[in-house]
Amino acid sequence: MTTPSRLPDPYGGGGGANLADILERVLDKGVVIAGDIRINLLDIELLTIKLRLVVASVDKAKEMGIDWWESDPALSSRARRDELAKENAELRERLARLEELEPRRAQEESP
Repeated sequence: MTTPSRLPDPYGGGGGANLADILERVLDKGVVIAGDIRINLLDIELLTIKLRLVVASVDKAKEMGIDWWESDPALSSRARRDELAKENAELRERLARLEELEPRRAQEESP
């Protein structure tokens, strides 16, 4: 006669599939969690913290219009290259303007 174990099977038959199904649904549909924290003292608002959390797949986030990670240089190598190219163009333009001013100064200073 076998005695049923009191501890659950670490690889529970249905639990893993249920968790995978839930995760797939959450990523497919997306979940938004929102909350505000306000601290008031005598009807004077001292602090307001607005919390927004969106959990979704990348495809679903893009579908919702959320794609900030693509333009963040810290997260995207393409955005980093674009930022460096823009900075480089601005510096070249600035240098060209300075070089145009230099001959004028030399002419104005000569007797």
